[in-house]
Parts: sequence; C-alpha cells; structure tokens
Amino acid sequence: MEYDPFSYEIHVDPYPTYRHLREHAPVYHNPSIGFFALTRFQDVWDATLDWQTFSSSAGPSIEMSVPIPMMIAMDPPEHSLNRGLVSKAFTPRRIAALEPRIREIVTGHLDRLVGRRRFDAVADFSARFPMDVISTLLGIPAEDRDQVREWSNAQLHRTPGEKAPPPESVLAGLRTREYFQRALEERQKRPRDDMMTALIQAELEDEEGRTRRLSQDELLGFCTLLSSAGNETLTKFFGNAIYHLSHYPEQRAELARDPAVIPNAFEEILRLDPPSQYQGRITARDVELHGRVIPKGSRVILVTGAACRDEREYPDPDALDIHRRIERQIALGYGRHLCLGASLARLEGRISLEEWHRRFPRYEVHEDELGYVHSSNVRGFTSVPVSV
Repeated sequence: MEYDPFSYEIHVDPYPTYRHLREHAPVYHNPSIGFFALTRFQDVWDATLDWQTFSSSAGPSIEMSVPIPMMIAMDPPEHSLNRGLVSKAFTPRRIAALEPRIREIVTGHLDRLVGRRRFDAVADFSARFPMDVISTLLGIPAEDRDQVREWSNAQLHRTPGEKAPPPESVLAGLRTREYFQRALEERQKRPRDDMMTALIQAELEDEEGRTRRLSQDELLGFCTLLSSAGNETLTKFFGNAIYHLSHYPEQRAELARDPAVIPNAFEEILRLDPPSQYQGRITARDVELHGRVIPKGSRVILVTGAACRDEREYPDPDALDIHRRIERQIALGYGRHLCLGASLARLEGRISLEEWHRRFPRYEVHEDELGYVHSSNVRGFTSVPVSV
C-alpha cells in the first residue's frame, strides 16, 4: 500500500492507510517522493525525544524549505536559546491573562450565529476566532486579520502529485514575511504593549555568558510561525471536534451538560484526529529499526496521526471516549519540541467547546457537504455545515 501525504484521498481519510503501515510497514519508505515514515506510537515518541539522531534542521514538512530561522527547524543549542528567549515573552501569566479576552472573542462570534438554523462551524466560527486571539496576542490590528489568515491558509495548500508548493503558496509566505517585517520595524521605533514588542525586548544569557536577543530573522520566524500555527491548529481542531462529536450524541450531551469534562474531551479529540499529522526530521546517522536501515541523511516523517491511533498505546483507538485516560499525549509534540503554544491551545479549545455547547447542545453535520484541507501535514476541514 502506498502512502502519499499529498494525495487528496489521504486528506479525506488517512487512518486505514495508517493502520496498514503500523501493522505491515512500521518503517515505511516512499522512494518516489523520497521519505521514510514511522507510524507506531513508541517509535514516534522515541524519535521525538532523540533530536541527536532525528534532527529538525530540514524543516517540519517533506517539501518545506525554511527561508527564515524557525524554532521548529532548529536543534540545540540554537533551539534551546531561541525557546528560552521566546518564553520570556510567551509566559504562562500572559496566556492566562488572555482568558477573559478569548471568551469575549469566542462569544462575540457565536452570538452572531444564534437564531440561525444552519451555518458553517468552520467558515462562520472556527476559521475566525483563533486569528482574533493570535492577533490580540501579537498586536495585529483588526483590519489586517482577514488578510493574514488568508495568507496562512494559502501557504498550506498543495496540488495533487506535486511535491513543491504551488506558486500561490510561495507568494502567500512572502507576503506574510513582508507584513511582519514592517510590523517589527514599526515596534522597534515605537514599542507597544504586545508580544511583538516583548519578543524584541527579551534578553537571555547564552552559554558563554553574553546577553543575547532574538535576531531580526529569528523574530520574523517566530511571528510567522505563531500567526500560522496558532491560527490553523485551533481552526482545524474545532472542525474535527464538531464532526466527531456529531457521531457520539451521548458524549456530546454529557459535554454540554457538564463542562468539567471538556478539558479531557479536548485531549481525546486531539488524540483521535490531530491537526498536525506529522513532523519532519532528517537522520544524523544510520538508524536500524524493525529490521530496516534508514540511512544517514534520510528525510523521515514522524506520523503523529498514525501514532495517536496505535492500539499498542490506546485501547479501541478509533473510537471517541471523552473519559479516556491519556497517559502520554503526542499530538502537541513532546520534549524539546513540545508546542510552545500548548497552554494557549488548551485554553482556546476549552472555551470554544464550552461556549458552543452552551448555545448549540444539539446539531447535525451535513456530511455530504464537508470540505477538506489539502495539505501534506495539516488535517482538517475547510467547511463543516451544521443544522442546529
């Protein structure tokens, strides 16, 4: 069985292919595209922690070249220094202080839908509120948010059979970088009370005791990453959540009745259908695994989407169980590459599920009208039409 991350059929439902690979080809090789894939939970977990062997330096996706420094394409010591500097601005206190504003943003979008019998859970809601949250954090003005979101979506799109991003994706990436370049230059002249300014001002001592700040390229890389990942992850998570909960009406009713179950439901939905389907690596040495050798310098993808449904880690992995006890969560990364925005994602996920089910405890998804994201490593819906 072939595994092609660019296939539109895979984008609609990759999980039967993942199951086949876990059982019959846990170290899968696609010579035509040029990558190996690890699909079992323990293999993905171990490789995520072993940055000395599975380096992030080639970028997070099979086809991605990284034109500017980004933490997701770094290894220690550069990664450690960048993460330390960014963490100075991306603090738990700053994130926690956002809760009232996030709730205000979420309820503002949802209240506009109250009274309508039919609307789109993604296009009318989850495609909108995460960008407003990230924009509030970074300091992107309201009039620019739709444009930044459109660029973010365009950067992800891929054409069937084509490994290279289409021209419109490349152009969208260029426009995004140009936008943040201007915004950062403006804040260097006139600081504001936002994360871009905090990132510019963050300082940390490096290993040699020198005071270090983020370079202009590093600032640009993080702002670009946050605006894209922070928008896309929650947009796709929420669409996936509504789709899957529609198949489990008893669990959906419990979630609406008792918001205390929502934090664990968030973790379970994230496990069942993670927006980030794989993470790209490159091998720094030969690796022998399951009787197969992955040569040094090989492109390897750690298939989170497959690992999250490995029956070796999760009993009955294809079923949604909002009470499932998840001992090890890999959907937001782990170790050195634990998603820096994990706490923000959990906060947004909890609030959005709370407020949605407070207003719309019962809904029907029109599955014949679903629209899918076509990206090699991001999974989710562009459209989830519902009747309430």
